[in-house]
Amino acid sequence: MGRRNLRGNGRSIAALHRKSVNVTLPTALVAEARALGLNFSHAAQAGVAAAIARIRAEGWLAEGRLSLESSNAYVEQNGLPIVGLRRWDNVEC
Repeated sequence: MGRRNLRGNGRSIAALHRKSVNVTLPTALVAEARALGLNFSHAAQAGVAAAIARIRAEGWLAEGRLSLESSNAYVEQNGLPIVGLRRWDNVEC
């Protein structure tokens, strides 16, 4: 059973939130995917979502790396700013 047409215009609500795109793939890859019954839309969606997540993570790590390097340089030059304020700094073992 297909998706129900809830809009009365021949398109389902789910289809209204999707965009058709053309993708060019190697012939052998397409043949194998079809032989396995792979849903190209779902596979492409998963692949694009994974690529977006990877690129965002790389960007976050690059931004974070600069902050960490700056913070580490400060500590190397000045020491920890809270030394002496922590309770265990003043405890003899």
